[in-house]
Amino acid sequence: MAKSIMFQGTGSGVGKSLLTAGFCRLLNNMGVSVAPFKSQNMALNAGVTTDGLEMGRAQILQAEAAGITPDVRMNPILLKPQGEAKSQLVRMGMVAGVYSAREYYTLSSENFDTACKAYDSLASQYEVIVMEGAGSPAEINLHKTDIVNMRMAEYANADVQIIGDIDRGGVFAWMKGTYDLLPADTARLVKGFIINKFRGDKTLLEPGIRMFGELIPVPVTGIMPHMRLSLEEEDSQDIQSDTEKAEMKVGVVRLPYISNFSDFAPLKAMKCVQLVYASKPHELYDCDIVIIPGSKHTIYDMKFLRESGFAEAVKKAVGRIPVIGICGGFQMLGEKITDPLGIEGEKGGINGLGLLPVSTVITQQKELIHKEYAGRNAWSGLTLTGYEMHMGRTETGDLVSLAENGVCTAKGKVFGTYLHGFFEHSENIKALNSLLGTAFEETDYVNEKERQLDLLAETIKHNCDIDLILKGVL
Repeated sequence: MAKSIMFQGTGSGVGKSLLTAGFCRLLNNMGVSVAPFKSQNMALNAGVTTDGLEMGRAQILQAEAAGITPDVRMNPILLKPQGEAKSQLVRMGMVAGVYSAREYYTLSSENFDTACKAYDSLASQYEVIVMEGAGSPAEINLHKTDIVNMRMAEYANADVQIIGDIDRGGVFAWMKGTYDLLPADTARLVKGFIINKFRGDKTLLEPGIRMFGELIPVPVTGIMPHMRLSLEEEDSQDIQSDTEKAEMKVGVVRLPYISNFSDFAPLKAMKCVQLVYASKPHELYDCDIVIIPGSKHTIYDMKFLRESGFAEAVKKAVGRIPVIGICGGFQMLGEKITDPLGIEGEKGGINGLGLLPVSTVITQQKELIHKEYAGRNAWSGLTLTGYEMHMGRTETGDLVSLAENGVCTAKGKVFGTYLHGFFEHSENIKALNSLLGTAFEETDYVNEKERQLDLLAETIKHNCDIDLILKGVL
């Protein structure tokens, strides 16, 4: 059976997902057979495996970092928040229902059993499992129903490293408070603390680290610098680019239920693009391209577009600049969205923006497809790559399809697609540039992602005590 190391955090957004990916790449580069694992993930960033199952994008990135094919065993439980304080439960890659938090916690034993079986299966196949926790292990109100932090670490007998984000301030208080709130029988698993996102001179931290060592019998095992990466993070929409002098300003509408904002990580990596998330309609006025992203609650987000003034702003952009809709955004570009079964809440429907002559019916069956698509008509002879993940059937009528299954279509400079991961592939971008007259860099994000993962692994190597951190697993 494999040995395990686990990265937990003082809270959400401290860098657990990326450091887990970085250690997967570091171990892979050392010739170690390694796989990632997160028993329960709550995220709107999800992807589809080659066998048509759904899992968190963070674990897909971590699998890529480990040099292996993404597998739902790496993320057996996925929760996708949707309207009315409920979440869709995806168990081992398949939708298993929609639950409130209280309802979901009644399933903790069943879900923990699923997670343990998935872990055991992976552990029998790989030398090392790099595990990731969720939020903070010090949420004392959730200890009894925990299946992702210390309970999972105990099951795997994993060495735990706790990550603190110094960029937010108060990192020593966060780390000590987290440790102090852990029950003694699980605190023993904590082998180190990693201070993440540090800016400046490390010597300035030395007095604090010495004093911290007098308070806590666990060492600080690393001080990671603040890094500018375009790798997608699990809990953050803050992937807009820093470039203000780029050739193109791309505005993504910040929907209340935005999903798969990881679709835009490749745009952040492009030097020609200034990527912004628009919270107000006027923020679209000086954009060169407008994108309506995917949504976990399409009808609600369509109401938001209308009530917030975004609908009018998008309509004014048509004819002047390209307008792109992805998945739920594609559905909103159409004439009507109906939900006869009440899948998203109440039964009913809503008029779309009317920019494409298509209509969508929300269905119970979720389409999960990861494949290459043959181009049609103007894109005949091209091969497009991406994945579908939606609960809706869109009728395109007489509108000319640009790819099989109608997953890409356009009218003038309005383009709609069901393909997530569209901007990751150079062939897709080349086709889009030809269609819309855009000037996106026709580069393959896959190569850029590999470069950044190697950079992350090297940065970990030079800023963490690798021998001490990996002492129990190698």
